[in-house]
Amino acid sequence: MWLQLRLYLLVALMFGILFGIISAIGYLLNLSGVSFLLFTFVAALLLVLVQFLIGPKIVEWSMKVKYVSEQEYPKLHAMVAQLAQQAGLPNKPKVGISQLNIPNAFAFGRTKRGARVCVTKGILDLLTDDELKAVLGHEISHVRHRDVMIITMLSVIPMIFYMIYISFFWGGMGQRDRNSGGTVAVGLLALAVYFITNLLVMYGSRIREYYADEGSAQLGCPPMHLATALYKLTTWSAKAPKQLLKQTNGMKAFFINDPGRAMEEIRDVQEIDLNKDGVIDQNELMMLAGKKINLRAGARFLEIFGTHPNVVKRIKHLASLQYAS
Repeated sequence: MWLQLRLYLLVALMFGILFGIISAIGYLLNLSGVSFLLFTFVAALLLVLVQFLIGPKIVEWSMKVKYVSEQEYPKLHAMVAQLAQQAGLPNKPKVGISQLNIPNAFAFGRTKRGARVCVTKGILDLLTDDELKAVLGHEISHVRHRDVMIITMLSVIPMIFYMIYISFFWGGMGQRDRNSGGTVAVGLLALAVYFITNLLVMYGSRIREYYADEGSAQLGCPPMHLATALYKLTTWSAKAPKQLLKQTNGMKAFFINDPGRAMEEIRDVQEIDLNKDGVIDQNELMMLAGKKINLRAGARFLEIFGTHPNVVKRIKHLASLQYAS
C-alpha cells in the first residue's frame, strides 16, 4: 500500500510541477506565449501517444522476441497462466522467448488484455523452476499494476520541458527575442525542470520495481526465490563481456534488473551469500532483514540515475517480505 501510495503521490507531484512551471512561464512571458505552451503540451502528448501505440512492436524488434506455443514451452506457459489467473488478469499474456544472450525477463504491452511476458533463452538455463516462477510473478505484477501506462504518462512531462527548452534556445521563440531576459529565464527554467523531472521519472521506475517484487510475493512466490534469481542474474552479468551488455543499453529499463550495473553491485551482493553456495536461502534473508545496509557512495550515486533500485536494497526489501510472511 505504501509503495502504491508513493507512486500515486509522484504522479500528482509531477503534474503539479507541470502546472506550476507552465503558470510561471506564462507569467514571465506576460501571457504572450500561452498559445505556444499549449501547442507544446499537445505536441508532446501526441509524440508519447505514438510511442505508446507503436511501443510493443519496437520492443519485439529490439528484443528479438519470438512468441512460442504451449507445445514448445509447456512449463513456461503453465507458470504464466497460473500467475495471470492469481493476479486477476482478464486473459493469459502472450508468451515469448527473446533471442538475446543475456539472461533476463521483461513484460510489456499497452493494456492488461494485450500484455506480453517474455524471457530470454539464457534465463531458462540459469534459474530453477521456483526462481523462474518468482521472476515471472514480478513481470506479471508489472502488468497487473499497469506500469507501462504509468511510466509513459510520467515521461510526457520531461518531454514537454525539453521541447520548451529547445524552442526557446534553438527555435523560433529564442531567435525572435534572443536578448530578452524573460526568454532566457524560460529556457533555463525549462532545462532545469527537464533534468529534475527526468530524475523523478527514474525514481518512479525504481518504485515500480519494488512494487513488482512485492507483487511476486503476493502471488505466492517465496521472496527468497526472487532474491536468488536477482543474485544469479547479477553474477552472470558481472562476468559478461561489455560488448554483449551494450546490446541492451536502450531497453534495459524493461528488464527485471540492470545488467549494466552488475559490475558495481556484485561485490556487495556476494556478501549476502554467507556460505557461498550461489543461493540466498531463508536464513541469509532473515539475517539481512535485521541488518543495516550501508552502500558505498558510488553505488548510491549510480542508483539516483538508474531505472532500477540497487540489487542489495531490493534483496533487503525481499528479506523484510520473507520475514513478514
